[in-house]
Amino acid sequence: MEAKGETSWSSIIVPSVQEMVEEKMITTVPPRYVRYDHEDKTEVLDDSGLSTEIPIIDMKRLCSSIAVDAEVEKLDFACKEWGFLQLVNHGMDPSFLEKIKSKIQDFFNLPMEEKKKLWQQPKEMEGFGQAFVVSEDQKLDWGDMFFLVTQPVQFRKPHLLPKLPLPFRDTLEMYSTQVGNIAKILITKMAEALQIKPEEMEELFGDDMTQTMRMNYYPPCPQPDKVTGLTPHSDAAGLTILLQVNEVDGLQIKKNGKWVSVKPLQLPNAFVVNVGDILEIITNGTYRSIEHRGMVNSEKERLSIATFHNTGLDKEIGPARSLVQRQEAARFRSLKTTDYMKGLFSRELKGKSYLDALRI
Repeated sequence: MEAKGETSWSSIIVPSVQEMVEEKMITTVPPRYVRYDHEDKTEVLDDSGLSTEIPIIDMKRLCSSIAVDAEVEKLDFACKEWGFLQLVNHGMDPSFLEKIKSKIQDFFNLPMEEKKKLWQQPKEMEGFGQAFVVSEDQKLDWGDMFFLVTQPVQFRKPHLLPKLPLPFRDTLEMYSTQVGNIAKILITKMAEALQIKPEEMEELFGDDMTQTMRMNYYPPCPQPDKVTGLTPHSDAAGLTILLQVNEVDGLQIKKNGKWVSVKPLQLPNAFVVNVGDILEIITNGTYRSIEHRGMVNSEKERLSIATFHNTGLDKEIGPARSLVQRQEAARFRSLKTTDYMKGLFSRELKGKSYLDALRI
């Protein structure tokens, strides 16, 4: 995205997996969706005990003057050791979250001709489609997404968010604001834990913080072991806040070289939160963005909404100065957010390869 509001993010337009599944009643997976890496021998831990170890952070305690130190320490541990956490008591109304879930489900259930009006346009990534498709022979994910920029308001595409069905648009607006506020609080507390000067984080994630949303729809698959709903990757953003829309699991994270399933807590609408590459760079590698993937099943579709929080577009991304002064060496090179985004979207999504390219 250019600082003037013109986006340079793009992805080759590909067919809808949802439409293919619903119309063709397929029994075998088309070759372009069969992953080379389905032969990946990385062990998958089905021991659900491990998934409950992902740290649980209580936001009410995090913001309380009484218990704050202990909760900040837990947050610090989660970001260093896991790169993932589950957030409870975040203050968002459970009935409002049920409403957003229901609206997203309705949105993906719209007739195809309605969704086609919101499809990706050439040389753009926002809208319905897939992301990170950079060649015609690239393997594809078993899923559709609806991706859009939500903040700052002046970067919104006039043919997308303003054209959404009105109740959905209003709900999404409110969700965007509330999730953005949560992200800013978490980022402030992370800076506190690492003794990064508050003004350094405020400069990066202030009023011009960029927020994008990706709504994911993973249809059931006749051969789920041959496909991936979402390719293994680390998030390029600063901080991601994920809401599971329906009760179907599929998120797996790589921990100690093994895939571990994340079972979202059934406490009042817990969020799954993860550190992205930009925060790994800013924290000079102290906090880690972790490789994760989305898996599918043969019985039921899976839906989620991920909200990504990034630095303002005219900012310089690099290790925080106050941290580097103590650690004595920067582990990543610095670059403008716009250059970072251009580099990101010009390549396939693949593990942590983009972050690795920025290491010193």
